[in-house]
Amino acid sequence: MESIPSPLRIARSLLQVYYAYMVEYRAELLLWVLSGSLPLILMGVWQQAAQNGEFSLNSLAFAHYFLAVFITRQCTVVWVIWDFERDVVQGKLSLRLLQPLDPAWHYLGTHVAERFARLPFIALLVGLFFALYPQSFWVPALPNLGLFLGAVILAFSLRFLMQYTFAMLAFWTERATALEETWFLFYLFLSGMVAPLDVFPDTMAAIVHWTPFPYLVYFPAALLLGLPMALGESFAIFIGWIVVFWLLNRWLWRRGLGQYSGMGA
Repeated sequence: MESIPSPLRIARSLLQVYYAYMVEYRAELLLWVLSGSLPLILMGVWQQAAQNGEFSLNSLAFAHYFLAVFITRQCTVVWVIWDFERDVVQGKLSLRLLQPLDPAWHYLGTHVAERFARLPFIALLVGLFFALYPQSFWVPALPNLGLFLGAVILAFSLRFLMQYTFAMLAFWTERATALEETWFLFYLFLSGMVAPLDVFPDTMAAIVHWTPFPYLVYFPAALLLGLPMALGESFAIFIGWIVVFWLLNRWLWRRGLGQYSGMGA
């Protein structure tokens, strides 16, 4: 009898293979990490604004917030729609369909393995940040760190499901990525990546609260900082959006496979 259940053995094999693949591209991976440094650039802008304006966050709080956003963004970056669209257009998805494993697990394995390969670079940049801004150094409280880790896993899951759901449109069009590029504009401004929701007008913040966007960046970052919020309601909305996109994804997957087979795959 095997000591490790089959699903765990498959997951371990996928992670080992894709981690080795990601480590081969360490230099490129560093560039990917640096490309996600927009929050650290915006931090300087908002720190200057905090000195000249009246905001609920002071200059130091903005520094902590955008550092938390940077870490959250690094843990939740997703590119599955580009991989899936390429596989559909080039017919590579047919090879994955021959395997007794949903292709989603290959894409998910790539993303999870990349997170582990990315960790040293994230730690290096965070250390460099504290070296340049020693007054910003702080250690999150353990309860906040625990909530953050749970929220960032959910945020990655939601972001992956959202993009993988949009990727299903590749069964009908060769430019499914165009929808993601449009959606990204809303994600950029409503997720809290450009500005914390605390500076939004109250009416707008109340509306955004019910959308999936703030749970992708702002919510995990705010938990890490210990900002006050309605945890029960927020987690309920968070999980609700995950369920919505999962159901939509499975429906589009079943419909899309019929379309893919009809094209002669």
